Amino acid sequence: MVPFRLYRHLIPQLAAAARSPSAPKAAASCAPRRIPPLPALAMAAYGTGVCADSKLLFRQLFEKESSTYTYLLADVGDPEKPAVLIDPVDRTVDRDLNLIKELGLKLIYAMNTHVHADHVTGTGLIKTKLPGAKSVISKASGAKADQSVEHGDKIYFGKLFLEVRATPGHTAGCVTYVTGDSPDQPSPRMAFTGDALIIRACGRTDFQGGSSDQLYQSVHSQIFTLPKDTLLYPAHDYKGFTVTTVEEEVAYNARLSKDKVPANSFGRPEPVLPKDDRCRCTCQHGLRLPGSTIEGLRCSS
Repeated sequence: MVPFRLYRHLIPQLAAAARSPSAPKAAASCAPRRIPPLPALAMAAYGTGVCADSKLLFRQLFEKESSTYTYLLADVGDPEKPAVLIDPVDRTVDRDLNLIKELGLKLIYAMNTHVHADHVTGTGLIKTKLPGAKSVISKASGAKADQSVEHGDKIYFGKLFLEVRATPGHTAGCVTYVTGDSPDQPSPRMAFTGDALIIRACGRTDFQGGSSDQLYQSVHSQIFTLPKDTLLYPAHDYKGFTVTTVEEEVAYNARLSKDKVPANSFGRPEPVLPKDDRCRCTCQHGLRLPGSTIEGLRCSS
């Protein structure tokens, strides 16, 4: 059933039209009144629908300990129902794989938007449980994965694809995955921003090779240039939000919508680390995480 609140704003206009002398007389009928379906934007915002024109199945999943969102997308118009999973968390891998099995999907890619400092990615565990799945992360991250992607690459699952946009600033290897812009792709477009853009905020820039100047440039050139109705899905949320749009963030994101100032996301001057400190941190595979001084981070595998 369509929630009444979605159409409550139309009541004054409908009442005025009914009072108009030119309004047609309603014919007596016992037939049930047809309620129009939810618009595509509303369906996508709820995060549980299938977009009829693109055959996209979409789920937004949540891991409460790190407040991380994981996203499942699949082309259910393809007989094999190929799927991708964005930013999986190790603690919820079993939940995610059970859902994929229940929905009859074939997971082909487990993807990360960046190397995460606040939780362990689930891509390595997924590969042990589902050997056919491949891990994906940006080449600029320096992390290990089956497929390293760069700006402009396209990741296909069935007839649908995600475009890779480099959005460094939170980390040196951050990317945003954006659905395609051709007529056979989901509409409105969807962008999975990682920590580059969080609803009404952004990721911190004082470690892991972060740069507030670079983050500002990334968001304005790669995210805010998308159509204003593009749905933005972050990797984290701490206030109960689930989705936003380009138009909303341009208007209301106090950290990213104002004129650029020479300070990081906490309002302090950019830290300048000694050269020796910039390479102190290594991940579990012995790979350097550029610019980080935080120990114990784990990369994608």
